Amino acid sequence: MGDEKNERVIAIGSDHAGFRIKEIYKEELTRRGYDMLDMGTDSEESCDYPDFAQAVAEAVSVGDASKGVLVCGTGAGMAMAANKVPGVRAAVCNDPYTAQYCRLHNDANVLTLGARVVDEDEALRILGLFLDAGFEGGRHSARVEKIGEIERKYTKER
Repeated sequence: MGDEKNERVIAIGSDHAGFRIKEIYKEELTRRGYDMLDMGTDSEESCDYPDFAQAVAEAVSVGDASKGVLVCGTGAGMAMAANKVPGVRAAVCNDPYTAQYCRLHNDANVLTLGARVVDEDEALRILGLFLDAGFEGGRHSARVEKIGEIERKYTKER
């Protein structure tokens, strides 16, 4: 994961509830100089969030993107689905503190957000903190490795 040439690539996706914020995020990511893999959806027509969560999580897992961003109604469903993909550490971040500290302490590589929980201004602030924070390492590295050990224990395809 994290091929250097893909450090500036973000995989992004949403369901119908998150479509509007996904489009706002795409503008912000472009402004910040990121390239994007837009995994859909393409409208506010009802659709199934696990499809988009899987697509974004797989892009992060195989290294096509350094990070992922997913938006649905609460952020919870997207996180549940994305975290089934090996190597993904998706965190629901509906507040700025969580957005910053899930990167600093947990090395989260996928941000999930609830479009029905936060307004557009707060959503942009959350995205910025998630992108700008780096993993602190140190004592947190051993904890993140333990997450990986749990994943490997229960992953049948490896």
